[in-house]
Amino acid sequence: MIERKKQQMTRDKVSRLVNWGHWFAFFNGILAMLIGARYIGSVGYPDTIIGWSYLAISTIGHFTFLAFIGYLIFIFPITLLLPYSKILRGFAAFIASLGLYTLLYDTIIYDDYGIHLSPFAFDLAWQDLNALLHSTSYIITPIVIVIVELTAANFLWKRIDKIQKKQWGNKVVLFVGICFVSSHLIHIWADATNMTEITRFDDAYPVSYPATARSFMENHGIDSSMQPTESRSNKSRKLSYPINPMQCTADSDSQPNILFISIDSLRADMLDSDTMPFLSQYRLKNQRFMNHYVGGTDFDTSMFTLMYGLQGNYSDRKEFDNTSPILTNILTQQGYQLAMFAPQNDGYTAKSAMFNGINIHISEGNNGSADADINTINAVNAWQPNQTQPWFALVNLTAPKDYDTPVGFLGVQTIKPHMPLKPAQKVLFNQYRQSLNFIDQQLETLLNNVSDDTVVLITGTYGQVFTSNANDARNDLSPGNVKVPLIIHWPDSTHGNKVNYRTSHYGIAPTLLSHVLGCTNPSTDYSSGRNLLEPNDQTWVYIGDSRRFAIYQKSEITVLDRFGKYSIYDVDYKKRLDKKMSAPELIQVMREGRRLYNQ
Repeated sequence: MIERKKQQMTRDKVSRLVNWGHWFAFFNGILAMLIGARYIGSVGYPDTIIGWSYLAISTIGHFTFLAFIGYLIFIFPITLLLPYSKILRGFAAFIASLGLYTLLYDTIIYDDYGIHLSPFAFDLAWQDLNALLHSTSYIITPIVIVIVELTAANFLWKRIDKIQKKQWGNKVVLFVGICFVSSHLIHIWADATNMTEITRFDDAYPVSYPATARSFMENHGIDSSMQPTESRSNKSRKLSYPINPMQCTADSDSQPNILFISIDSLRADMLDSDTMPFLSQYRLKNQRFMNHYVGGTDFDTSMFTLMYGLQGNYSDRKEFDNTSPILTNILTQQGYQLAMFAPQNDGYTAKSAMFNGINIHISEGNNGSADADINTINAVNAWQPNQTQPWFALVNLTAPKDYDTPVGFLGVQTIKPHMPLKPAQKVLFNQYRQSLNFIDQQLETLLNNVSDDTVVLITGTYGQVFTSNANDARNDLSPGNVKVPLIIHWPDSTHGNKVNYRTSHYGIAPTLLSHVLGCTNPSTDYSSGRNLLEPNDQTWVYIGDSRRFAIYQKSEITVLDRFGKYSIYDVDYKKRLDKKMSAPELIQVMREGRRLYNQ
């Protein structure tokens, strides 16, 4: 009988401790919500009632669920093994404090780097700890959290019987459960209807995996392979672009015309006297940049870096759907006529703000991109004599991307590739040379009709790797795909000069703004790049978007994805298996990619 009473008392004690643990977990869910509000400040507040409603139920469901999972894993087993309230309250307060401070630390990392805690992020943040924890509040805060947790643990324990008598538990569980399930159901609808006001919060909270229309359909046996996916980030924050108002004074007596030629798939190592004889000679007479890098390996990202002068990860932010480049804004203010000549490309409409104010002339090419390029050149030659104002013309040529030449074109003789290639790649290599030779002839036709007092820039939108698979080419971040020529003709220049220091697409807009349009702002006000005519001390170049990118440094190349997985290569793009990532440069890269949101 006595033994039975002891067992009953033990069960009652454990039951009381379990009830206490549930309420303690719920209390910590509320604290986690308060700390989690910092994520919203990093991402940007909703603009609609729908957004606020979803965010409210998602926050309640997510952080309460996290707190309860933490209780089940760390505290519940101790409740069964050591059912002593004093020990359990102290242990639970310690675990809860550790969890909340980890969450607080994650909000700091997310605000500074845009990623959540992971082994990669922790390693990165640890090396930048002084910059992250830059005030005494990060010493006082852990002490305050521990005091709050101990106070709450004791307060709930003393009043657990009263709380149980009020029978609030089932109502709280039902309410939290409805919030949790509803947030996922709403997200499925938002994902299916492309409701960006909701889906833009997908990555805001740590360990958040909201259900999507794709996953819902796959779980119910519906083929979702044809459903469109949203690749762009739709986080919304206050953008400072430019950081300070632009100060530009145009010299009305000497406003040169500007011809900007961007050639898709133009490798730096293929511009030689055999393949492109005209451009080779033209380069020798003008300023040539021998170590120039693109900003991305596809049209959208690379053209973004050319026009805005910003890292490619900014192109994924929805603010730039409605934000025009500073370059075109200043050109328009100074009375320039803006025009673009190019074959059809969805990027012209998908990124409409990039080409705001530009009169776009689309060239048809019934027999391929080479015919379209011929029509593009003819259109430019017909357009420019009729201009009565200073003009800026952006010309995009695309034949090398498709290895295309006109029917019956007789180009250059086949040669042995200067790099190791497979048999099929050798065929593409020589066909690529034919296409470059065709483009060379088109450039001669165009530039012979341009006056010497025109500023001319010629570069590659991106490089080329010898594959017919567009996705493979887009994901390749090797030197052949990111190093391109850059040639600038300045009016009244009598001879060319060679620039050997490293430059990138990010520096083109600052160079035009400062040297042609009379802008005196430092380039950091509006660009990630620096003036091309002035060597700078930047030790890295960012190439790619926010999903996959490379950091080119002096002696190594680091390729990363958005999940923190990375590979390190030497300058010849051979993998270094035992090399660790250099954190200082990566910290600079990640801060630069968020700098315009942190003003």
